[in-house]
Amino acid sequence: MVLAVKGVLQRFRWINPDTFLMGSPEDEAERSGDEFQHPVTLSQGYWLADTACTQALRMAVMDKNPSGFQDDPNNPVENVSWDDVQMFIEQLNGMIPELSAKLPSEAQWEYACRAGTAAPFSFGANITPEQVNYNGKYPYSDGAKGLYREKTVPVKSLPVNPRGLYEMHGNVWEWCQDWYGDYKSETAVDPAGADSGSGRVLRGGSWFSYGRDTRSAIRSGDEPAGRSDDVGFRLALG
Repeated sequence: MVLAVKGVLQRFRWINPDTFLMGSPEDEAERSGDEFQHPVTLSQGYWLADTACTQALRMAVMDKNPSGFQDDPNNPVENVSWDDVQMFIEQLNGMIPELSAKLPSEAQWEYACRAGTAAPFSFGANITPEQVNYNGKYPYSDGAKGLYREKTVPVKSLPVNPRGLYEMHGNVWEWCQDWYGDYKSETAVDPAGADSGSGRVLRGGSWFSYGRDTRSAIRSGDEPAGRSDDVGFRLALG
């Protein structure tokens, strides 16, 4: 599926329903304590954007660009809070009422990122800066040091994952719909995260992140009004 807004295109990939292991195993190197591994069933398929929202798409909908790295309109939009994203989605859905755009749930995001894999990354046991935009001075586990770009790169600059999704690891952290909190149970069906909280979930790591913080299981969060030049978002369709 392709969305067109004032000549700016955004492709979406269909993600089939399934059951997967969310979180990381206890023997995964450099894991965090909030990554408790548990089975999750997603009972319905969904559409997920194949890239983070670009500055060009943000401009087409909102007519303004808050980003710090504005050298290319195909760079992901950043410096957007969770609240900003809700305003963007409301505006977009007003322009195309049948679209029902939203943010993915945290479980939807990780399932798409893993793309059927169980390793720390959808690319395997480790990554390089040729695959992921992160701080290559601080590689994951026993990986070799490499390039640190110190900025975002245009979407679709780096290799695609097995589900046809770009830059799920690194480049910009991506907002999810959920409140950040501990996983609720040992098994879950269509989990929606904590019932309330002080922060919304961020996933995927960024250009600024160490290698460990771009793993499929990595979790972070920020207050809904928080903004940073390494935080953006990716759309899902309801």
